[in-house]
Amino acid sequence: MSTDARPPPVPPARPRQQAFAQVAAPDRAPRSGTADARGGRGGPSPLGSGSVHRAWVAAMTVAAAAIYAGFGLVQQARFRTTTYDLVIFDQAVRSYAHLQPGIAIVKGIHNGGGPHFSLLGDHWSPVIALAAPFYRLYNGPQTLLVLQGIMFAAAIPFIWVFARRIAAARVPAGAGHAAAAGYFAAAAYALSWPIAEAVAFGFHEVAFVPVATAAFFERAQAGRLRAALLVAGALLLVKEDMGLLVAGLGLWLLVAGTATAGQRLVAAAMIAAGISAVLLSTLVLRPAVGGNAMYYWHYSALGRDVPRAAWHLIAHPLGAAHLLVTPPAKLETMAWLAGALAFLPLLSPISLAAVPLLAERMLANSAPDWWGLPYQYNAFTVVVLVCAAVDGALRLSRWLRARNPPRIPPRIPAGHARAVAAAMAACCTAAVALVPFFPLGAALQPSFYRLTARDRAAAAAVAAVPRGVTVEAANNIGPQLTSRDTVLLWDWTPRWAPWVVADTGRPTIGFPGRRAQADRVGLLMHNGYRVVLARDGYTVLHRPP
Repeated sequence: MSTDARPPPVPPARPRQQAFAQVAAPDRAPRSGTADARGGRGGPSPLGSGSVHRAWVAAMTVAAAAIYAGFGLVQQARFRTTTYDLVIFDQAVRSYAHLQPGIAIVKGIHNGGGPHFSLLGDHWSPVIALAAPFYRLYNGPQTLLVLQGIMFAAAIPFIWVFARRIAAARVPAGAGHAAAAGYFAAAAYALSWPIAEAVAFGFHEVAFVPVATAAFFERAQAGRLRAALLVAGALLLVKEDMGLLVAGLGLWLLVAGTATAGQRLVAAAMIAAGISAVLLSTLVLRPAVGGNAMYYWHYSALGRDVPRAAWHLIAHPLGAAHLLVTPPAKLETMAWLAGALAFLPLLSPISLAAVPLLAERMLANSAPDWWGLPYQYNAFTVVVLVCAAVDGALRLSRWLRARNPPRIPPRIPAGHARAVAAAMAACCTAAVALVPFFPLGAALQPSFYRLTARDRAAAAAVAAVPRGVTVEAANNIGPQLTSRDTVLLWDWTPRWAPWVVADTGRPTIGFPGRRAQADRVGLLMHNGYRVVLARDGYTVLHRPP
């Protein structure tokens, strides 16, 4: 792989920028003209002085975006996306596009919030309104799937720059190995199993988190305090618990590097602001728009509210520690998160940034989805762990050489840049090896792109429903109808919509089993619905006016 010549010297970073940049490599202040100083005010582009790396990083980013978006679009075409949660976000964004407050009728009706329920009452995620203008280009959930793919891929350039700077911080002559470390780290992120799981589960607000987190680390590393803080502030608009991530980032800044008094003050302010934002959005803002502050309270083992839970943690620390690893699936998830990156994140204080979000999930005692491998939850912290792995590799290399240089095995690279590149290559290899075991591996099989008999039956059911009607639809049918109809979830409570698309061929969300689904179809027919189409488990019913 080609490498650029070393860029010309640039003016030294300002003292405040130097102190802030030290958090990524705390041995000494960055030197002008080295990778540590790049990205400061007046310096060259972080991607280097030539066009080779820019082109390669851009190609990697575009390829990742195409893979993510393509995977989502194929899933949509094959009825693998679901009303919960893709239609929820689709309805909210469409509402924003019509200058309404993020109304998601499917969420409101299913969860008892009513037909005018704003998604802000469920999760404080005003950031998704940024997708609304794109609905003028294409009015459908496919827009969200494409945007999510682009957003996930947009973290790649920031990770590349961060890893390259880390690897080249003390060895300017090792620019080639530093660039390789950047590519391997970016690839390890792009192919990581948390991103694969998030891509496979429709669209979620997590789409905005990796790129924002990566931008924060890159700007902090470059000594751009103001820009980093702006990114941290933007994270607070993604979801009500993103204040925990901001607090974690502040915790990292507080303990890492040779912090100045000003930096410690900023870090403490981030911690306080993050915790305050969680309390404000959960206890005040969500209820103000019709939400329930305690709807997602899954901590009954700690107490019935925040003060009691906090006191329980203080009074019974061993019990809380036991809860973190009970059931064992929690420990398995944390092992997967660190193990996929060769446990290198455990060597870096950057990992502290992930602790509050992980604690939020692992301290829950009644939300199995939160602590498992599937779904989008692990994608909230994946960038933190990848950046920690890069920093951990550098720290490990330094420790080995400082400990006893003559005893280092010859196969360990001689320079820190080569050591970091080798470590990131190992992480990238692990990510590639794991691809077949997680959702993106399905794209390697020809069958992933073929319609089955059930898929064709589902398409026929969708075609049987006219445009502009209200329809109760089975979970995997809703995304196909939402761009042209008002979609409700076909669930345990009859809504008596004029149209119903039922699925008795396999278990679906909202029912305890297939027998209950078949009984519901019988109940509808008994109450005047007639069958318009019945095929391969799908039944389309209509109640004449």
